[in-house]
Formats: sequence, structure tokens, C-alpha cells
Amino acid sequence: MSRTMRSKPVNLTATKDIFVSAVRFAVSIEVPCLPFGDELRISAQEQVDFMLVEDEDITIIVADDEVKSVVRMGVYNIIHSFETDLSSLLFNPTLEFEAVDNTIMRRVSDLEWMCNVLPKMDLMKNFVSNWVAVSSKILLIIEDKKFDHVMWGLKVKLIEVTCKVLEAVSYGSVIVPAPSRVQLLKTWFPYVRKMKPLLDSKAVEETSFAYKMDEDLCQAIEGAIVSLVLTLPSNDQADILADWIGSREVGYPDLSEAFEVWSYRSKSAKRRLVEGLHGHSDEAISS
Repeated sequence: MSRTMRSKPVNLTATKDIFVSAVRFAVSIEVPCLPFGDELRISAQEQVDFMLVEDEDITIIVADDEVKSVVRMGVYNIIHSFETDLSSLLFNPTLEFEAVDNTIMRRVSDLEWMCNVLPKMDLMKNFVSNWVAVSSKILLIIEDKKFDHVMWGLKVKLIEVTCKVLEAVSYGSVIVPAPSRVQLLKTWFPYVRKMKPLLDSKAVEETSFAYKMDEDLCQAIEGAIVSLVLTLPSNDQADILADWIGSREVGYPDLSEAFEVWSYRSKSAKRRLVEGLHGHSDEAISS
């Protein structure tokens, strides 16, 4: 009996050590020796995926402070490494887009992987916070005229990653302050609105053009944006909706539902205010 009781902590510690090691390689905190770089990183990600689904002790392990610390460090490492690699493109005079695109897309693959595993560890908030912090820098780079006609795959993938972030915030699985929600929306909404018709136009002009926002992605982003708008303070909602109405010819994302709800709430609030003022006036007169 005592031997069985002693074996459990040992097994749990061993499992935790394996999980932490896998995470460190998966997010490139530990740099594997050549020639096993990408292969080991991908294997480590698969190991983390497997343990999160199959290991019966994983709930205890992911609640451990050391594990959380390593994962948070990994989130920061992946997002800011991506931003650094992207920034370096602007200052590369001999840019070979195909080779660079492959490197950057591997980074984006890591971002997507993070978005899938972090909710299982209740740590998606760390990704959201870091993504909000670097979003403006990322868009400043990717919207540089140097990239006007290249790296379409990256541009679509950025929207897909941002969709995960928008969904996490708009549907309440990640709670962030109102200023961060406003910043997230005001940063990415114009980009999505611009890219959708541009990608559609490219697909019409070039039948072999493979990059587009498919129907599921379009619906997911539109739904998340509508929900997110409705979580904002009324004045911020008004700003975003006014901007949308001014560019309504674009047609996507459609914020009609958000506009209708905002209008109803505004009218109701105004009516309550007027009724309240009238009530106070009547009281003052009667007194």
C-alpha cells in the first residue's frame, strides 16, 4: 500500500518533466541541435497535443506554477519571434520571397498551434494580451508597399490567427479590459475589411490564385466582430459603427445586427434618461 502511494508523486513528477520539456522544444525555448530543428519542434508539439488529450494527470500538471510559467514564456517567445522575423524583412535588400515566406509560415504554424492548445490549459489570455500588444506593429510591416503583391498566404493566415483571438474575446472565454477590446477591434477590423474584397478580386483575375477567406472563416470573423462590438462602451460602438457606415460599399463584415442593437439600446437609454429627468422635475414642482 505504501509503495503504491509513493509511486504516484514520482509518476506525476516524471510526467510533468516530460510535458515541460516538450513545451520548451515546441515553442523554441530550447533550440534543438541540427539536423533535428523543425522535426523535433513538430514532434514536441504533437507530444504536447497527445498529453493534453490522453494523460489523466494533465489537469494537475497544467495547473502547476512552473508549467504555467514555461507556457507563458513560450507564448511570448513565439509571438515576438514572429514579429522580429517579420520586421527583418523590411531591411533585407536581397529579399527572396519564396525562401522567406517558408520561414515566416513556419512561425505562423506555431501561432496556430498555440491558439489550439492554450484554451485546453486555460492560458489563452496570455496569447490574446501579447497579440494585442504587437498587432499594430505586425500590420505596419505587412501593409508596407514592399509587400503589396506578395505573401498572400501570410496575409490570410494572419486573419485566421486573429479570428481565434477575436472569438476568444468576443464570446467571453478570455476577459480583457474594454480599452484592449477597442484596440483589438480598431486594429484588425479595417484590415479584414480591406483584405476580403482584395482577395476576392485577385481570385477573379487569376484563376490559379489559391489564397482566400473561405466561407467558414468569413462567417466566424463577422460573428466575432459583431459580438465584440456589442461588448464595447456605447461611445466606442458609435465610433466603429459610424466608420462602418461611411465605408458601407465594401459590404464585409456586415455590422447591421450590431447597429440595430446599438440603436435600440441608445433609444432605450435616452428614453429612460428623459423619463428620469421628467420624474425629477415633477417631484421638484410638487415639493
